[in-house]
Amino acid sequence: MKIIPTVTSLALLAISIRAFTPTLAPRHTHASSKTWAASLEEPAYEGTIDQERRNLMNLIVLGSGAVTVGGFGVPYLAFFMPPSVAGGSNCVTARDKKGIEVDAKKYLEEKPEGDRSLVEGLKGDATYLIVKDDKTFQSYGLNAICTHLGCVVPWSEANNKFICPCHGSQYDEEGSVVRGPAPLPLALAHVDVQDNKVRLGLWSEVDFRTGEPGWWN
Repeated sequence: MKIIPTVTSLALLAISIRAFTPTLAPRHTHASSKTWAASLEEPAYEGTIDQERRNLMNLIVLGSGAVTVGGFGVPYLAFFMPPSVAGGSNCVTARDKKGIEVDAKKYLEEKPEGDRSLVEGLKGDATYLIVKDDKTFQSYGLNAICTHLGCVVPWSEANNKFICPCHGSQYDEEGSVVRGPAPLPLALAHVDVQDNKVRLGLWSEVDFRTGEPGWWN
C-alpha cells in the first residue's frame, strides 16, 4: 500500500523533468556566438525555449524570489509570464503591464532620458523601449528574453547593463553579450510611432551589433 504514493511521486517527478528539458533548435552559425560559447565551462545552449517552458522557468525564478536580488523587483513581475500569441505578427502595438496600448507622447513625458522600461511586444514577449537623450524613442527595442534559458532579463541602471537573475548572463546597453552563459545578443525589434501609438516590428535586417543576419529570423 505504501508503494503507490511513491510510484505516483516518481511519475510526477519524471513529468516535471521532461517539461523542463529544452528542445534544441537548429544551431546558430554566428562566429560571435561561437566565441561566447568557447569561454564557457559547459556547452552553451544554442536553441530556443518555447513559450510554455519559458513560462514554467519564470515561475520557478519568481517563486524563489531571485528576481528581487539587486533591487530588480516589482516592475518585472508582470512580465515574467508573457501571454502566448498564436501565430504571431510582424508588427504589434506596444502595451503596458496592464495590457493598455502605450501612449507615445505621455510615455516620453514621463520617462527620463536613457530610460529602459518593459512593454509587451512581438509574440507577447517583454520588450525594452529605450528613450534617447533628445526624448525620442530609439529606433530599436530589445527583447528581454535571455538567450540562455529564456528568463526575463532586468535592466540594472547602477551597472548600466542587463543582468539575468537566473544564471548571471550580462548584456550591454545595446543588448550584446558581455558575460555568458548566454550565447547570443538580445533580439531586436523595430520601434516606430504611428498615430501616437508605439509600434514594434520584426527586425529582419542585418543585426548592426554583429554585422550578421539576426539569429531570431
